[in-house]
Amino acid sequence: MIFPLPHSLLAAIDPVDWFEYPLLKLGKSTITLLNLCEIALWIVGLVVLNTLIRKVIIQRILKRTHLDPGLQFAIQRIFGYLFVLLGIYVALQINGFDLSSLAVLAGALGVGLGFGLQNIVANFVSGIILLAERPLSIGDRIEVSGVAGQVRQINLRSTMVVTNDNISIIVPNSDLVTGTLTNWSHGDPKVRIRIPIGVAYGTDPQKVKQVLLAVAAANENVLPTPPPSVYFESFGDSSLNFELGVWTREMVHSPGLFRSDLNFAIEKAFRENEIEIPFPQRVVHLRKSDT
Repeated sequence: MIFPLPHSLLAAIDPVDWFEYPLLKLGKSTITLLNLCEIALWIVGLVVLNTLIRKVIIQRILKRTHLDPGLQFAIQRIFGYLFVLLGIYVALQINGFDLSSLAVLAGALGVGLGFGLQNIVANFVSGIILLAERPLSIGDRIEVSGVAGQVRQINLRSTMVVTNDNISIIVPNSDLVTGTLTNWSHGDPKVRIRIPIGVAYGTDPQKVKQVLLAVAAANENVLPTPPPSVYFESFGDSSLNFELGVWTREMVHSPGLFRSDLNFAIEKAFRENEIEIPFPQRVVHLRKSDT
């Protein structure tokens, strides 16, 4: 409980002395309002200086190294966090804070974090792991917890993923570390897409293969190497089941549009070559009753 100072004491204290009035004592250190103001100015200055150093110096140096953009982003982030932490430590030392007296406070804070802020701490630690191990980078297309999109930002607490509908999804970093993460562009953005298709019984399988390969060759987003391939999957209930496999880099940018373009082209090519795409059919036999 904080008790107000008597009016007589307020009148006796010079306004300048308010900044030197002891507010708290930590070990051998006495914290005054002036100390708190100086620490606040240090922190603001550190944040501004950190931003300038990362954008003006570090970013320019890293661009000349031709490193992967995701690695450049991770280096900038890690440098920024270390710079701010070191600056705060120096600021406390310069202002005469007895850091050894903070050991008990740190222990109590650790207990509080363990119970009340465990999710935040888990996301914080996961953010450091993501920046260090780099299972994903800026620009990667990922799928996690039902969310699919392109990574735009990796922060200490969360990661921003933007979907193809331009919706920003904030994913906690702990989900990316502890859950199953699908990264379509990790290391190499080239992936194989499989398009299933069924044709009517009686259709020449070789003709189907030729038409599908022609459709793949005509699509500019299909890579010529490795070459497209067609598989005869199975004899279905109502159709002969094939699968067209193509390699592309479009999975990172517009996978839905890429699949749609292929499906449109396949349907058009089948119509032009009189290849029927069947639908499920059932034959019902009616028996005439003797009665």
